[in-house]
Amino acid sequence: MQQAIDIHSHMLCEEWLTLFRAHSGARFSIREVVGGKEVIHYDGIAFMTPEPRMFDYAERIESMDAAGVDMAVLSLTGPNVYWGDEDASARAARAINRSFAQAQADHPQRLRWIASLPFQYPARACEELARALDDGARGVMVLGNIGGESLTAPRFASVWAEIDRRALPVFLHPTVPCGCAEMDIAMYQLSASVGFTFDSTLAVTRMIFDGFFDRYPRMKLIIAHGGGTLPFLAPRLDRCHEVIAAARTRIAERPSTYLKRLYADSVLYSHNALRDTLEVFGEDHVLFGSDYPHNISDMTGILARIDALPADLRDKLRGGNARRVFDIQT
Repeated sequence: MQQAIDIHSHMLCEEWLTLFRAHSGARFSIREVVGGKEVIHYDGIAFMTPEPRMFDYAERIESMDAAGVDMAVLSLTGPNVYWGDEDASARAARAINRSFAQAQADHPQRLRWIASLPFQYPARACEELARALDDGARGVMVLGNIGGESLTAPRFASVWAEIDRRALPVFLHPTVPCGCAEMDIAMYQLSASVGFTFDSTLAVTRMIFDGFFDRYPRMKLIIAHGGGTLPFLAPRLDRCHEVIAAARTRIAERPSTYLKRLYADSVLYSHNALRDTLEVFGEDHVLFGSDYPHNISDMTGILARIDALPADLRDKLRGGNARRVFDIQT
C-alpha cells in the first residue's frame, strides 16, 4: 500500500505568534470565544485557533503514527503573513519558513513544507521564495485573498510569474472572506462552516474567468477542502460562461475544463463529497489532506474514506499524487 502523505497540515512557531501580536494592527485581535479557547479574530470574525499542538512536533509525530500517516507537508494557515508592514511581514515569513526547514531537518523521513511569502510586498515575496526554496521548500502557500485583495490583482503578477517559471505547486487555503460584517458570519463561527469554502470558491472562480491559468500554465494550484463548493458549482459556471457575455471576456474554454488542470485535497467529511471532488478534478488530481491540527481536522476518518476506495485509486490519493506534485522522492 502507498505511504500516506498529508498535504494539508499546519503548524505555527512562537516567533510568528510574537510578531503577529505586536504588528498585526487594529483589525486583528486574539480573544476567547464560546468554549474558552483563544481565537484570532479579523474585524470581529473568529477564524483561527492557535492550538497548543500547533507548536509541538513530538505530539504531531505521535498523532501521525496513531492515524497511520507517514509524511506531512507543513504550511502556515491564515492569516499567514498578510497583516503587517513590510518589515514585520517579511520577518514573519522568514520565521515560519525557517521553523519548517528545521522541523524537516529534525524529521527528514516524516516532514516536508511549503513556503509562506509576504505577497503584499512583491519584491520581498520573490526574495523569500528564492531563499525558502534553497532551504528545502516544496512549493508555496497562499490564502484565498491577500489582505482583502484578489489573487488576480496586477500588483501580484511578478510573484505569480516567478512561481510559474519554477512550475511550483501552490496550496490555496481560505481565510476570512471579504465583506464578512455585511454577511453576518460572526454568529456561530460561520467562518469555519461556510465562510472558508466561500473564500476558496470565489478566489478560484475569479482566477478562472480572469484567464489566470492561461497566463500561468505551469503552476500547480491545489485547492483546500475538496475544492470548496466548486464540485457542486462547476456546471453552473459553465452555464454562466455560455449565456453571460461578461464571463467570456478573458476565456474561451468552459470553466470546468480549467478545473481538470487544478488539484484539490480530501478534507471532506463524507464518501459522497469525496466522490464529487474526484469526479470534477479527476483521480490524478486529488491528494490526501487532514487539516491537522485544527479542531475540525479528522486525520483518521479522512484516511479511512480514502482506504475504502479501489486499490489503484486509493494509492493515488494516499500518496502517489502527492509524490508527483511535490516531487517527493523518499
